[in-house]
Amino acid sequence: PEPIPEPEPDPMPDVEPPDDIWQPAPGTSWQWQLTGALDTSFDVAMYDIDLFDVSANAIERLQADGRIVICYFSAGSHEDWRSDAGDFPRAALGNALDGWAGERWVDVRNAGVRAVMAARLDLAAAKGCDGVEPDNVDGYDNTPGFNFNGGDQIDYNRWLAAQAHMRGLSIGLKNDLEQVDALVEHFDWALNEECAAWNECDALTPFIDAGKAVFHVEYEGDTAAICRTSNRLRFDTLIKRWDLDAWRQTCD
Repeated sequence: PEPIPEPEPDPMPDVEPPDDIWQPAPGTSWQWQLTGALDTSFDVAMYDIDLFDVSANAIERLQADGRIVICYFSAGSHEDWRSDAGDFPRAALGNALDGWAGERWVDVRNAGVRAVMAARLDLAAAKGCDGVEPDNVDGYDNTPGFNFNGGDQIDYNRWLAAQAHMRGLSIGLKNDLEQVDALVEHFDWALNEECAAWNECDALTPFIDAGKAVFHVEYEGDTAAICRTSNRLRFDTLIKRWDLDAWRQTCD
C-alpha cells in the first residue's frame, strides 16, 4: 500500500502580542525552581516553575504575593514521565537526549507534535500562568534523528511564540543562540544556560538592545568572573545547582 503522508503543520498565525503581555526589562529579579518542594519565600518579580508539577493554587498564591509566574515545559522533546507522553505520534520521536534519561528529541515539523504543544499552552493558560518557558527549541543544532534544519526550527519557534501570544502568554527564547537575530522580535525575553561557560553571552545582546530581559544561569565556574560578565551585559543572573532546586545565588 502507498504510505500515508504526514499532515502538514498548521501555518504560523500572524499574531501581534497584546499590550498586556509581560515583557520584562533588564534588571528584573527572578527565581527558577523545577525540582523539590516549591520555596515561595524569595522576594523576586518572577518565578519560573514546572507547568505540570505545580498546581494552579500554588500559581495563584505566588501571583497574590505579586509574582509573575512563568511555566516551564519542553517544546522540543518527549519526556516519558509526562501525563501527555502518549499523545505524541510515534513517528515523531527521535534520538535520545544525551544525559537525560527517558527523553527523546521530537520532529518539530510534525503536526501531531504541534498539537501536543498547543494543548500544553492551553494548560498553561488554564492554570493561570503569566507566560511560558519552552525548552529544547534548538534541536536542529543537535542530533535529533530527523533532517529538519535551521529554517524549520525558526518556523517552529515563531509558531510557538505566536501561539503563546494568542493565549495572552508571555514567552521566552531558551538558549538557541545561533538564531537570536531571527527570533528576538517574536519573543518577550530570553533565558540562557551557561553562555559564560561557553564564552557566547554576547550573542544575547539583541534582547538587551530591544529592552528585553535576559535571564541567565550558570552552574559551575568562578562566581566573581561570571558576575562581572553578567553585570557588563546587564543580564539577570542566577548561580544554580544542576537539579534546579530552590537554592540560588545572585550577582546583586
